[in-house]
Amino acid sequence: MRIYTQEVFIPKNELKLGGLEELQKYYESKMQAELPQPHRVLRFVVTKTDDTGYYCELDLIMQDTGEPTSPYLQADNIFTHNLRTAENTGKFTAVLIIPTGIGCEIGGHCGDGNVVARLMAATCDRLITHPNVVNASDVNEMTENALYVEGSILTRFMMGKIGLQPVRQNRMLMLMDKNDDKFFNDEVINAVSTARVTLGIDCEVYEMENITDTESKYSKSGRAVGEVKQAQKLFDVAAGFRDRYDVFAMSTIINMPHELHEKYYQEENIVNPFGGIEAMLTHSLAEIFRMPAAHSPMMPNRDEDNIETGIIDPRKAPESASVTYLHCILKGLHRAPRIVPPNKGITLDDVSCLVIPDGCVGLPTLSALANDITVIAVRENKNNMKNSLADLPFKPGKLFIVDNYLEAAGLMRAMQAGVHPSSVRRPIDFTKVVK
Repeated sequence: MRIYTQEVFIPKNELKLGGLEELQKYYESKMQAELPQPHRVLRFVVTKTDDTGYYCELDLIMQDTGEPTSPYLQADNIFTHNLRTAENTGKFTAVLIIPTGIGCEIGGHCGDGNVVARLMAATCDRLITHPNVVNASDVNEMTENALYVEGSILTRFMMGKIGLQPVRQNRMLMLMDKNDDKFFNDEVINAVSTARVTLGIDCEVYEMENITDTESKYSKSGRAVGEVKQAQKLFDVAAGFRDRYDVFAMSTIINMPHELHEKYYQEENIVNPFGGIEAMLTHSLAEIFRMPAAHSPMMPNRDEDNIETGIIDPRKAPESASVTYLHCILKGLHRAPRIVPPNKGITLDDVSCLVIPDGCVGLPTLSALANDITVIAVRENKNNMKNSLADLPFKPGKLFIVDNYLEAAGLMRAMQAGVHPSSVRRPIDFTKVVK
């Protein structure tokens, strides 16, 4: 069993992207048959839109030839959804997404989205975000009113399929690859011990025999992807512990050419090569076992760990200053909300707005469109996605494309106050008379 990325093209004459119902039916009638059988879809991304159609990428779990049918492939259609009937306005709840592996200018490197998360959290009662935003090696500066929600769990939440239950503390298991150099395993254990005595986490470590084989790659769109082989073995390990723990942390080796690792530090705009594999690993565990999960890469040897980076781009500095890259996920998972039924806990009904980089089209964006949730898209957070959100059929006043996150914060404040943005701008238009 392996996890990889499949590219799919959807012609515009077959589907007008804009409704979850239509997308679900298209998958069931056409796309599903064109994908390898059997399979399980982990992620759906529209990387480019043009006059002919939609260029999409799907991260899949696929059964290898000759393998017996696996229970890990039994899943609901990723496109199924529940629409909300009303918005709960008791609290202002914002969802902040900066997708993994698409080269975002802000939040696309190593936790450099932390400051954005802190700003957004200061302008709402509750912020729901995901590991890619706040994971910065040994640093995680998320605020007390922020919820750390793994990406696939966040997608299911936005699709109305689950609720989120805040917790006081989770019981955590660290799944750790056995390294040929014992130094790295010792440092993982030391990192866990550090979090135990500073955060008060409850965590144990399980050493694995390097059961997965991973390889980092880039797709045609420039998105960080990759391939995970022998994924079944990882799932079997997790299955043996699922009833004893609340969340899974992972420290496993991600293979990539030494030259690519060096290039990542040297070149300013290269997409973080670890992100694609990390998303595949966490999405699959979270999807299959309905448990929060997060991942930090383990270096395969000291040559990779001892790359002399010099003074580098500040957005990548947390990686240069760390050995295990672990404290960020230990802090996040410590109080990561648990999955509950869609009518319990915090639900889609509670979402006040979705904040995304401009051009990003995935299931959370399409769900916001279908549920009349306000989307705030930020131009300054440039990325590799080539879509025009303005071309989607948003209702008037439900899509705001702003220049930067400072403007996004002001817009969120206006929403809370019930003030339409046009009323505080000048010149102000004459009142429209509708005939």
